Amino acid sequence: MIHVENLYKKFGKNQVLSGLDLTIDQGGIFAILGPNGSGKTTLIKAILGMVIPNEGSISVLNTTIKNKWKYRQEINYLPQIANFPGNLKVRELIAMIKDIRQKPSEEENLIALFGLEPFLDKKLSNLSGGTKQKVNIVLTFMFNSPLIVLDEPTTGLDPLALIHLKELIFKEKAKGKTFLITSHIMQFVEEVSDEVVYLLEGKIYFKGSIEQLKTKTEETTFEHAIAAISTYNHHD
Repeated sequence: MIHVENLYKKFGKNQVLSGLDLTIDQGGIFAILGPNGSGKTTLIKAILGMVIPNEGSISVLNTTIKNKWKYRQEINYLPQIANFPGNLKVRELIAMIKDIRQKPSEEENLIALFGLEPFLDKKLSNLSGGTKQKVNIVLTFMFNSPLIVLDEPTTGLDPLALIHLKELIFKEKAKGKTFLITSHIMQFVEEVSDEVVYLLEGKIYFKGSIEQLKTKTEETTFEHAIAAISTYNHHD
C-alpha cells in the first residue's frame, strides 16, 4: 500500500527526516505519532507529494510517486488546517471539490450525519471552527478512495460529532480501506488505531500494536507508554 525507503528531507539546515523507512500494508488504521518537530507532517506531505524529499523513494498503491500526480485521486486527505475562500458558501465549496475530483460522491448522508443542512447556504467565514471541521470531514469522506489521510481530525469536534467520526472511520475500515491518522488526543488514537508508528528525530522509532508498545515500555496505559517512549531517547 505505502512503501517509504531511506527518506531524507531537509528544510534549510534543519534535517527533518533522516533515512526513514516505513511499510504500511493495506487495510487498517495507522496512527503516526511523535513529539512536535519529529517529522510527522513532513512524512504525510511527502506521501501526498506535497513535499519533495531530498533522497529516498516512496511508492503508494504500487506506484512510485516521483513526478506523478494521478495516484492522488485514490487518496482522501483531511489537512490539519484547510484554508478555503471565506466568501464561498458550504454548498458551493462541496460543488467545487466535486468538480475538481471528478469522482462519484456521497455527500447527502454525511451532511445529514453531521447536521450540516442549516449551514449549507452560510459562508465559510461565518462558521465556527467545529462546523468548519465537520464540513472538512464531509469533503474527505464523500469520495470512495482506498487511502484516507486524517491530520488532527478531532479538532473542534463536539462529543457527538466525534462519535460520528469514529463510526465513519470504522465503517470505511470494514471495507478494507487504509487510514493514516495523526492526533494529539491519545484516547482517540487508542480507540481507533490498529498500529502505532512513532517518529523520533526523523526516523521510525517504533511500529506495532498498542499492546506491543505497552510491553516494550513496561507501562500499563497507552498514554504512559507514549510518555515513556518520548523520554527514552533523551537518555541514549
